[in-house]
Amino acid sequence: MSEEKSVDSRSFRDTMGIFATGVTVVTLESEELYGMTANAFSSLSLDPPLILICVAKTASMHTALAGTSSFAVNILGENQEDISTLFAKHGRMEEPLSGTPYHTGVLGTPILDGCIAFAECKIRDQFPGGDHTIIVGEVVDFASNNSDDDPLLFFKGKYRKLSKEF
Repeated sequence: MSEEKSVDSRSFRDTMGIFATGVTVVTLESEELYGMTANAFSSLSLDPPLILICVAKTASMHTALAGTSSFAVNILGENQEDISTLFAKHGRMEEPLSGTPYHTGVLGTPILDGCIAFAECKIRDQFPGGDHTIIVGEVVDFASNNSDDDPLLFFKGKYRKLSKEF
């Protein structure tokens, strides 16, 4: 009989950080406006168009999700590291979305101005995922800025830019 190996959380996080990701800010309106930096995001299905996000159960965003039926994923460009850093902070924002310019989407969800793309979604399903909840969103609106802007990347615990990597 084999014993299961105990997993060190920090080592596991560092190992998973070897997989480069894009950087997003998830936004929603519950009783207030909320924004959270996230790289646990993925396209899930084309028909119907579905995406998923993973939110820690300890995040204020997790509580806010219970009070809404929609959210948006805002994909950041390489010059938006400051926005990512702002929304990576824990705790309540001083003002709605900390003064970051936004407009309202078709579902009333805040969509950050200047992002390279966004997807606005109705919450379709939620599933337990350890210390996170997996939220499946059905995309009702999306757009990209159709520019040659490169995405902001996250790799090995640091922000990266394609223009500096290649």
